[in-house]
Amino acid sequence: MADFLLYALLAGLSLALVAGPLGSFVVWRRMAYFGDTLSHAALLGVALGFALDVSPALAVTVGCLLLAILLVTLQQRQPLASDTLLGILAPSTLSLGLVVLSFMHDVRIDLMAYLFGDLLAISTTDLAWILGGSALVLLLLAALWRPLLAVTVHEELAMVEGLPVAGLRLALMLLIAVVIAVAMKIVGVLLITSLLIIPAAAAQRHARSPEQMALGASLMGVTAVCGGLAMSWFKDTPAGPSIVVCAAVLFLLSLALPKR
Repeated sequence: MADFLLYALLAGLSLALVAGPLGSFVVWRRMAYFGDTLSHAALLGVALGFALDVSPALAVTVGCLLLAILLVTLQQRQPLASDTLLGILAPSTLSLGLVVLSFMHDVRIDLMAYLFGDLLAISTTDLAWILGGSALVLLLLAALWRPLLAVTVHEELAMVEGLPVAGLRLALMLLIAVVIAVAMKIVGVLLITSLLIIPAAAAQRHARSPEQMALGASLMGVTAVCGGLAMSWFKDTPAGPSIVVCAAVLFLLSLALPKR
C-alpha cells in the first residue's frame, strides 16, 4: 500500500473512532449548529496562522478553543437566542477568514483543500497531529462519559447530584473544538460537522443504549472512511466529499432497515 494511502486511512479511521461517541453527544444535545459555527471559524484560524507565521494546525486548534469559550460566555450573558448568535458568528468568521487570505498576496494556498479536505495529501506531521488529538479526545471522553451522559439526560438532576454542569458543558464544547481542528485536513471546513452528525444519526435509530449508539456511530464512520477512500482510489473522486457521501448512503440504509 502506498504511504499516502496508508496515512489517509490511519487518519480517517482515528477520526471516525472519536467522532462516533462525540457525535452522539452532538446529536443528543442538538449542537449541530454549534459545531458548524466552529468549523466555519477554522478557516479564520488558517488565515491567522499564515499571517502570524505559525503552524496552521496549531492556529486552528487555538482559534477553535478560544471561539468555543467565547460562545459559551456570550450564550450566558447576551439576550440573543443561541441559534441567532451562532447564525451571526458562522458566516462572519468564514467571511473574515476569506478576506484575511485575500490580503496575503505573497502566500499561495490551496483554498479548496481547506474547504473540502485533502485527505490524500496528509504528511507525517499531519498524521501525528490527527492521531494525537484523536487519542486525547477519546481518553477524555472515556473519563467524562458518565458525567456528560448525566448532564445530557437531565441537567437539573445532575446539578442536584453535585455535578459541575457548566464545567462539563464547556468541556464538551472544547472537545468538539479539538476534533473539528484536527478533522479539517480530512473533510474540510464545510464538511466537518457531517462526519460528526451523520454516523451518529444513522446509529441512533437502531441503538438500545447510549453505549451502543456511540459504538455504532464509530463503526458507521469507519465504514464511511473506508468506502470514501475506495471510491477516491478507484474512481478518482475527492476523498473528503466521498467519505461524506458514503456516510449519507449509510444513513439512508439505516432508515430503510426496520427500527429495533
